[in-house]
Amino acid sequence: MDFVVADPARLLRFMEASGLDPAALRAAAGSPDLLTGILDHVVSDEETLLACAGALGVPPERITAAWRRLGPPDPDSFGA
Repeated sequence: MDFVVADPARLLRFMEASGLDPAALRAAAGSPDLLTGILDHVVSDEETLLACAGALGVPPERITAAWRRLGPPDPDSFGA
C-alpha cells in the first residue's frame, strides 16, 4: 500500500479507478479487500507493476504470483 500512497498522482489514479473517496480509503486502510484492490491496480498496468517491483526490490513475477494467490480461484483449476 505504501507504494501507491507515497505518490499523489499514483494514489489519485488508484482512487479514480476504484471509486474510493478519501474517507472511504481511510476507512478501508489495512483491510484485505483494499490490499487486494491495490494489488489488482498495480498488476493492471505494466509501468506501475515495474515501478512497484523496483521500489520493493523484487522481480515483477513475485508481485503477480502474490496477486494470483490472493485472487479468486481459477475456474479451470476445478475438475469438470
